[in-house]
Formats: sequence, C-alpha cells, structure tokens
Amino acid sequence: MAHRPNGYVSQQMRMQQQEQIEFDGKRLRKAIARKTVDHNTSIVRFLQTRIHKRRAFVQPDIGYSLNILPPLARVNPMECVTTKFVRSAVNKMRCPIFCLAWTPEGRRLITGASSGELTLWNGLTFNFETILQAHDSPIRCMSWTHNDSWLVSADHSGYVKYWQSNMNNVKMFQAHKEAIRGISFSPTDSKFVTCSDDSTVRLWDFLTCNEEAVLRGHGADVKAVDWHPTKSLIISGSKDNQQPVKLWDARTKKSLATIHAHKNAVLDVKWNQINGNWLITASRDHTIKLFDLRNLNQEVQQFKGHKRESCCVKWHPIHEGLFTSGGSDGYVYFWNVGNTEEVGVIKQAHDQLVWCLDWHPLGHILATGSNDHTCKFWTRNRPGDKMTDKFNLQTNSKAQEEAVANNEKPQMEEINIPGLDIYSNSH
Repeated sequence: MAHRPNGYVSQQMRMQQQEQIEFDGKRLRKAIARKTVDHNTSIVRFLQTRIHKRRAFVQPDIGYSLNILPPLARVNPMECVTTKFVRSAVNKMRCPIFCLAWTPEGRRLITGASSGELTLWNGLTFNFETILQAHDSPIRCMSWTHNDSWLVSADHSGYVKYWQSNMNNVKMFQAHKEAIRGISFSPTDSKFVTCSDDSTVRLWDFLTCNEEAVLRGHGADVKAVDWHPTKSLIISGSKDNQQPVKLWDARTKKSLATIHAHKNAVLDVKWNQINGNWLITASRDHTIKLFDLRNLNQEVQQFKGHKRESCCVKWHPIHEGLFTSGGSDGYVYFWNVGNTEEVGVIKQAHDQLVWCLDWHPLGHILATGSNDHTCKFWTRNRPGDKMTDKFNLQTNSKAQEEAVANNEKPQMEEINIPGLDIYSNSH
C-alpha cells in the first residue's frame, strides 16, 4: 500500500467538508427559526365557530393561544392594542423610513426611505424580500387606491409615480416643485389630491394626470391631506398658525371651513374610515384633537400624552373608536374615543421621531417607521404573556423592572386557572 503524505489527507478532508457545506440545489437548506405571526389559525378558528358553535373563552394561559380570534370577531377594542414587539427591520443602507403601507391583502409591507428606495418585507415572518430604487429623492408618502390595483408614491422633489401591484412602474410626472407631504384618493379612485411645502393642495385626474384645481388658502407648508371616505370633502393640515386646518369641497374647489383649534403646526389629519364623521388632527402643540363633521366649531375630545410633537395618527381598520399615534419622542400611544387616558403605550418604541404608522388590514399588527432607520412590527399579546420585554416594563412593578434591568428572572405573580392548577390534581 502506497504511503500518502499528511498534507494530501488533510486536503481531501477539507474538500469533503466543503462539499457538505455547499448547496447543490438538491438538498434542502437548513431551516432558520424566525419570529412569525401567522393569522391563518385565528381566521380558520373564526370560520369554524362563527355559526354553529359557541366560542371558547380565552383564559390567561399560553395553552389558549389557539383560541385567539381576529379583531373582526371581537367586540372589545382593547384586545387589539398591539404592544408586543415582534421584530425590527433595517435596510443594509441605513436611512430614515418616511412612509410605509401594507399591501391590500396583507402579505407584505412596503416601506419608503430617504434614499428613494422601496423595500418589501414579508407580512408573516417579517424578513426582507426585495428592494428597488424607486425615486431619486426621499419618498415622502404613498397610498393605495380603494380598488387595491395601484400604488401611488411621491418624493421630496415633487414627482409622483404610479405602481402596479407587482411593483412595475407605469407613470411618472411632476406634480409640485417642492416636497409632497401627502396623497389621498377619492372614493371612486378617479381623482386624488396632493399637498406640498409650496403651501398648496392640488387636485389631479388619475387617468390623465391632468391638474384639475389648485386649492390655495394656507399660508405655509401643507403637511397632511385626507379625502373623505364617501363624500367630496378634503381636509388639510398645515404649518400656518392662522389657518392650521381647512375643509375643502372637491366639486366647487372652494374652502368650506377653517378649524382654529391648535396653537402650532398640524402635522397629520385623518378621517374615520368607518363612520365618516370623526376627524383627528395631530399637532406640534403635543395634543391630538377629535372633531365631528356635523359640528366642526367645537372639538369632541382632546388627547394629551405625548411629551413632544404628535407626528402621525392612524385609525384602526376594524374598531371604530381605536387609533394610534406616534411622536417625536419615539413613543407610540393607543387611544380609544371616550377614554380620557391612553389605553396603551409603547415607551421608547423608537430612539427618534416616529414618521409613520400603518395597521395590518386585519388589525392585529401595527408597523411603525422612524427616523432611527428602523421599521418595527408590533402585535397583540398572547394569553399568559408576562410582558417582561423592555417595551412593556411600564406595565410591571418597580421590583420587576429592577430584576429585568439586572438580567435576573423577575418574580411574576402566578395566575391559577380553575381546573389547571398544579395543586388541584394532587388533592
């Protein structure tokens, strides 16, 4: 038997190890454990129990997680306060996230960054899917049509682009000479409205891209605009302290009313998509105010919680009175109409200003985009969750906070469920 040198043997072993590591297209890749929020189980459970069976009660135990139903099947809006952190999504080229939008079916989240890139994230596992260079300047806003066929995005240079659902760019034109801050579609999708830093609100025909009207009245940058879900009414919020919020008629192209309710710039305005009567405004005076279309002269309710500017607001897609807000302090608050205090809060959800918020179409996940270059996903707490992560420490006692800060196991109060107590079986 011929003698082989040790170098030959070691080289042969390295080649065998390399063959085992390389992927040849035939063997399955190694599975990677990812955090997943799968809503299919709750939807199937809802379909099974909606008619012929009595719905099971959910007890505070992890074993009852399979009995969770989607927000559509629940009456209590408090069950949709999404304070549980799931995952943080960051692009390789770190840059602020100015806007985001879920796809209509909820399978993906689209984020628009200051680099002009559109990034698609998976809606179940929240991992990166694809990225494309959509604009040459920062993407400031985007909106889906009501028929879920088109996505329209606008950038800091005043350009507007049309996108199909497969992210194919079809049309581009310049709508403003300065940054566009908001886009909203009419109920029929035949028209849309844009607002800009040039202190104007412009009305556009979607098919021909022709400008139909220029609504002038604000004396400074117009920061937000929203079209009524069923009527030809447009609401806009601006930096102008004299005329911060204005109501427009899209048919006559005239101003109908001016709301003098805030002491500083209004950064976001939103109609309630369910009843069509409520309107919320977020301002730099740290407050959020609720108005009723039937009596705009008097505010219905004021929400105080943010220590700094209130930057963005978003109504819940299922529950009429529930909405969330993000501020420049990085906090995310949850509010319910009629409650004087917040119903939920995520302290230090982001390290910097929260630019945008959007609910999943089913209402069980909230996505937030921030100036700290991250997009974060939040979901509902499962039954029996101890809520010991750093975002939910404000709900725990001081002793539990100190224990978590010292990397110790906090002493949580155990909940004894009738019939499931470990001592009940021994007696």
